Amino acid sequence: MKNKIKEIRTKLGITQEELAKEAGVRRETIVFLEQGKYNPSLNLAYCIAKRLGVKIDDLFIFEEKD
Repeated sequence: MKNKIKEIRTKLGITQEELAKEAGVRRETIVFLEQGKYNPSLNLAYCIAKRLGVKIDDLFIFEEKD
């Protein structure tokens, strides 16, 4: 799943460490999310979207599989 976490986070001047702390996860989790190597739980997606001030649908790009 693709996302806009890094793009929005950097525009807001938030570090990976800060976002991780506020979301209750390790910085590595944020790294993996930004790289598209990890799909978050709904709760984590909500926490990140809320902190970044966007809706979950605007943050994560869901691609339909055929």
